[in-house]
Amino acid sequence: MRAPLPRMRNATAIVHINPAAGAAFTQFTAVFEPDGELAPSALQRFVYVLEGKAYVDKRLLTAGGYAYLPEGHHGVVRAVVSSRLAVIEKPYFSLASVAAPGILFGKESGVPPHPLEGDEAVEVRTLLPADAAFDFAVNIMTYQPGASLPMVESHVMEHGLLMLEGGGIYRLGNNWYPVSGGDFIWMAPFCPQWFGALGKKPAKYLIYKDWNR
Repeated sequence: MRAPLPRMRNATAIVHINPAAGAAFTQFTAVFEPDGELAPSALQRFVYVLEGKAYVDKRLLTAGGYAYLPEGHHGVVRAVVSSRLAVIEKPYFSLASVAAPGILFGKESGVPPHPLEGDEAVEVRTLLPADAAFDFAVNIMTYQPGASLPMVESHVMEHGLLMLEGGGIYRLGNNWYPVSGGDFIWMAPFCPQWFGALGKKPAKYLIYKDWNR
């Protein structure tokens, strides 16, 4: 169901997962009308532009652009045209010996891909720095048709996964699910998981995981 969040104006949210459903983070797709707005959050926030144009803390982002706003930052998200943004929010868990991260902007196309465990058919783009200051990671993974993860994984991290393009088959536990662009998956800690790309074009998804804590 689409509904405006209390801190939205001329916009609605499709909430995919949040703590009320058992997750330790919130992820939603924000759908903006021109000049629609999402007010600041007390939590740390990651935004990725799926389509359209939006200002994030006065920085203009277009499709593929992203921003990290640290906890307590007062940056507003305001759409220039009709736009869709993926939004992730969570409390920040600090480390005594590590300073909290600052604001960060980037563009997917500006992040060099690297092969997953040497497999050139599976590319990973790491959108946030591999730095202990960050308590979560957001990556983009791209699979050539027929490519797959090298193993069924099971680990302490939870995931929020938004399919961006293409499709494939996802194993969760002992069940198998066909997925395509626009689908969302929440994977709880220790849920066995595996993905294989199907079809004639690459499959790509945006994936969150808690990290470094």
